[in-house]
Amino acid sequence: MKLLANLFTLFVAVSHVGILVLEMFFWNHPVGQKIFSMTPEVAESSAVLAMNQGLYNGFLAAGLFWGLLRDRNDIKIFFLCCIVIAGIFGAITAKTSILFTQGLPALIALILVLMSSRKMAGSPENE
Repeated sequence: MKLLANLFTLFVAVSHVGILVLEMFFWNHPVGQKIFSMTPEVAESSAVLAMNQGLYNGFLAAGLFWGLLRDRNDIKIFFLCCIVIAGIFGAITAKTSILFTQGLPALIALILVLMSSRKMAGSPENE
């Protein structure tokens, strides 16, 4: 269970690095404009905001990598909760698909981390 939880958490972290790259470096590029369904004018006028969003996504990814490297479920749980909440907020305020592309993978990882934490807490070697 712990391996599966860590793999899902790693997937979420890597996907947020991808979002960072898209928002910080490809927002004004045809690739970013296509992915985010924007005109060049909209992309240009919102580029600085997108870079800021990308930076925040990088911090979320860094937090997940930190939790994975330190093998700390409390850190993973905190950052996964942040991503789930951001996914819900993004779905309500920006684009419904954010719930499925960001929120759902983080929720699955969160459930798996919580389940692995419960199993570890109940295992005889931890008592």
